[in-house]
Amino acid sequence: MEKEIRTPAYIIDESAVNRNLLILKRVEEESGASILLAEKAFSTYQCFPMIADVLSGTTSSGYCEARLAFEEFHPHDGSRREIHVFEPAYDARELDMICEMADHIVFNSISELARHGETIKRHDNIKYALRINPECSTQDGHAIYDPCARGSRLGIREDTLRKAMAERYGGNLPDMISGIHFHTLCEQGFSDLNKTWEAVQKRFGDIISSDQITWINLGGGHHITKPGYDVCALIDLIKKIRAEYGVDVYLEPGEAVVLNAGSLITKIMDIVETDLYPVLILDTSAACHMPDVLEMPYTPPLDGAVPLSSLIKDGRDISDIKEAGFHVYRLSSRTCLSGDVIGDYSFRHELSVGDILEFRDMALYTMVKTNTFNGMFLPDIVIKHIDGQYETVKTFGYDDFKSRL
Repeated sequence: MEKEIRTPAYIIDESAVNRNLLILKRVEEESGASILLAEKAFSTYQCFPMIADVLSGTTSSGYCEARLAFEEFHPHDGSRREIHVFEPAYDARELDMICEMADHIVFNSISELARHGETIKRHDNIKYALRINPECSTQDGHAIYDPCARGSRLGIREDTLRKAMAERYGGNLPDMISGIHFHTLCEQGFSDLNKTWEAVQKRFGDIISSDQITWINLGGGHHITKPGYDVCALIDLIKKIRAEYGVDVYLEPGEAVVLNAGSLITKIMDIVETDLYPVLILDTSAACHMPDVLEMPYTPPLDGAVPLSSLIKDGRDISDIKEAGFHVYRLSSRTCLSGDVIGDYSFRHELSVGDILEFRDMALYTMVKTNTFNGMFLPDIVIKHIDGQYETVKTFGYDDFKSRL
């Protein structure tokens, strides 16, 4: 069936999404936490009803995502789910509109909170929180995704918060604050969360213990649905936090909801011989359709192929790999950007123009980050339903390119 789908196309597998949701549902039910979908990772709203049947709501990065959640994130029975919003800075014109839709809003600084005081007074039904910076970096090699990196603008440091409390609020939190939020992880396991929580307790434990704090958000980046993640330890930690501090607990993963639940299919348009090895010209693009490949960077998993780096890491060279029967190709794009390279891969068979390739784990941070550089069409969005049927739910053309300019 996939060969009948126009390329390039993202394919979202509902069965795989459902597999992830069952794990997250277990965490909710056994720990008492509420789990939210982080829309910044996955906003394909055609899948929202099945996700909303399980999860408690969404977390949005601003007005557009909040509005999308308000309009589309409803379970099949049509009931409402929570909408949480965090932005490093709110546009005053947008915040009023956000407040008409949101249940929880998180502020990144005391000054930002004070700046919007009049708006907050008009919307006193909302639960407000401050984002803290635990100053506990647990990431290795990806500073671009590390909110605790030196000089980070994300979250209030302990000394800044305590100074503001002393100078402005008589040693207390601002009256309207009822929650604490932190987000420090990216594709990480339980041990990193546990280490971060220890830092949070050390720096902010007394603040969380105050009667004023009734909820805490542990952020996203939790690889809960990845094989090997210590789900039992996560459940135990959440239960401990709820019991010790008497608070509601939220988590807001994005990747965990759709981990390994999507693919990107692409067609070989040409094969160019070079002084290195053959380069495949594909009808997809790293720069346009999977920008994390260039930003992180990383080499995405490809069905039927092995990244070249994994074969040469033990000291073998290209000639050794070829003698072992592998065919080596560099996968690139039809854009004019010379660095628009997806990666170098080894195949057990020779490839030809017209062959279809399938990249795995392409549901997250792809569709939300695509662009039309070079006039590239965006890939179609296709859903593979639980019954095995494929449905193309979105196609793109010239008008989508023109309307962005």
